[in-house]
Amino acid sequence: MEIIEYSMGELIDPTGILSGKRFEFRIYVKFDEEDELYSEQGTGIRVIYATEGDQGKVVSYNLFNRATDEVLDFALEEDEEDVIATFCEEHLTEEY
Repeated sequence: MEIIEYSMGELIDPTGILSGKRFEFRIYVKFDEEDELYSEQGTGIRVIYATEGDQGKVVSYNLFNRATDEVLDFALEEDEEDVIATFCEEHLTEEY
């Protein structure tokens, strides 16, 4: 899995119920052709990343077909989840 592009934005909780801050990452990745998640059009991962104080974590994520935005019913492997969590933490620190 290779991260090729991303975008990020803060999600605002209009109710004030949630503590901390939430961010949405749209991470576009390229998988090897042999991987079941490979798509010629590309694959995206929508990640909700939460922070409270100096702690952060991935709250949820889903994979989608980049061309159609269709959600894919797959999960990442544990090492891929770790890569995504680290990526979000590093890029959040750069921008906020």
